[in-house]
Amino acid sequence: MKIVSAEQMREIDRRCAEAGLSSETLMENAGLAVAREAREFLEDVAGRSILVLVGPGNNGGDGLVAARWLSDWGARVRVYLYRRRTKEDRNLELLRQRGLPCIDLPSEFPEGFSQLLSSADMVIDALFGTGKLRPLGEDVRGVLEQVKKAKEAQPRLTILALDLPSGLDADTGAVDPACLAADITVTLGYPKLGQFFFPGAEKIGRLRVADIGIPSALAEHITTELLTADAVGALLPQRPPDANKGTFGRLLVVAGSINYIGAAYLACEGAMRVGTGLVTLATPRSLQPTLASKLTEVTYLPLPEGEPGLLDPEAAEVLKARLQDFDALLLGCGLGQSPGAMTVVESLIFSPLPALIDADGLNLLSRIPQWWERLGSKVVLTPHPGEMSRLTGLSIGEIQKERLETALHFAARWRAVITLKGPHTVISSPEGKANISPFINAGLASAGTGDVLSGATAGLMAQGLPPFEAASCGVYLHGWAGEVVREELGDAGMMASDLLPKLPLAIKKLRG
Repeated sequence: MKIVSAEQMREIDRRCAEAGLSSETLMENAGLAVAREAREFLEDVAGRSILVLVGPGNNGGDGLVAARWLSDWGARVRVYLYRRRTKEDRNLELLRQRGLPCIDLPSEFPEGFSQLLSSADMVIDALFGTGKLRPLGEDVRGVLEQVKKAKEAQPRLTILALDLPSGLDADTGAVDPACLAADITVTLGYPKLGQFFFPGAEKIGRLRVADIGIPSALAEHITTELLTADAVGALLPQRPPDANKGTFGRLLVVAGSINYIGAAYLACEGAMRVGTGLVTLATPRSLQPTLASKLTEVTYLPLPEGEPGLLDPEAAEVLKARLQDFDALLLGCGLGQSPGAMTVVESLIFSPLPALIDADGLNLLSRIPQWWERLGSKVVLTPHPGEMSRLTGLSIGEIQKERLETALHFAARWRAVITLKGPHTVISSPEGKANISPFINAGLASAGTGDVLSGATAGLMAQGLPPFEAASCGVYLHGWAGEVVREELGDAGMMASDLLPKLPLAIKKLRG
């Protein structure tokens, strides 16, 4: 599903008009779609009290149409107009013909507005939609503050944002202090970039994308997409009935050190749980007996040690001699940052195999001058913002402020796929494509979940998926597994190992 900027959405609207699809038709479709979502959210609107805040532009026009439909379905609707021109406004006239109260705001701030809010079932925010964020005026802030207070006093009051909560920047996710936190946002045509970046992402609530009749061909040029179950399901490797373990790939995992034994376990399990045929763990020799007691299905390549649990530089030669036996390489999970680990990373970053580099692999990479000039041709890097900061020299704040732009810029510069982890993880390709994860889950902010993600992604690479597709599928499966665990356990106390048995269930569901 395409994700658009404000300018891209305006261009699509212009092209709709050129194709003969009128703004009136789109507005009617949009208002009806919003009304339907409101009805579904409330389960029934007959007799329900709904207040609609209507702004001066097309967003307000969509709100007027939604108000009309909700009234026709039996809701008790009141409309409040903010700086809306009333002459020759057909949708407003249709409301007045039905006898609906339409009150001007804020020049005639309605008497009893607070009382109406206290008894309302829903407020529809149709003041301002897609566009660059401008500071909201004191007048409209006063209205929104009253709605906020009513929500705090009466949590059952539902706030529905039409396209975007008013005061949220459609491109950056920046918000005005008065911006309402919606329970549900019904976005029109396509999701907007700002809905996936903080702080705006926490104002969206449940996101619904309304089809308003825009021909899909008008958005074919958009290169940023929201990952969906259908799209990921179509990418997953097939499982032919006459297969053997070689059919599903051979993955070499170079991971683990004396302080991070669990990372090796989680990465290998993640790879196996997405269907990899054979996983071989290359780890310091003294760690192998401990890991073998947990990982009974993998094979092992014990590596020379300098100190107990830390790689000796000679491990690099052992690994290079075996690369031809595998289909993909996972490098870095819990590897430590010893001199021996540095030698291994320096030796393997120009791997002839599709490779994923994570964790200590990335930290060591950042110490190598011009490291990107030495990368192989099929590489996935999976940094969290701190690791991305070390790789780029940018501050974490700079990266988080422009997550999509940062990921795209450095994917092109480094000629590698980047999985920039975090809420709404961004996957970017050297060719300028980007996918954004739909998932936000605080439960995933715990040790080891990144190792599971790396194992899952590398396992899909071993099965033949290209790096960008493997990274996208890995992120979605990992996020879906986290949602299942959150549903069962909540988001406090979720552990990385809880995700592992859910990965094959996610694949089963997506294939089904």
